[in-house]
Amino acid sequence: MSNDTQWKLWEVFVQLKTGKPHEHVGNVHAPDAELAIQNARDVYARRDKPVSIWVTPSELITATTPQDNEAFFDSIDDKVYRHPQFYKIPKGVNVDVH
Repeated sequence: MSNDTQWKLWEVFVQLKTGKPHEHVGNVHAPDAELAIQNARDVYARRDKPVSIWVTPSELITATTPQDNEAFFDSIDDKVYRHPQFYKIPKGVNVDVH
């Protein structure tokens, strides 16, 4: 029998307006998804009124590590084909850049 008295950790994402992306706001502990949603509502929906809340077990999230950064997030500086100087703009096309 395990001596672990902690409930599973759940990551919480909220959507504040329909059509907007869900954003990570934090995490809660709960034994199951239903209670995780309720805990997330109690903690993260007090001030704002989200239209949607997502929860997912933290253990299911896969992320990069700082050791991965150099190779994984390769700089675009060596990819000159991504720079717009190689494209010709046809006459009459408005190129007003903000």
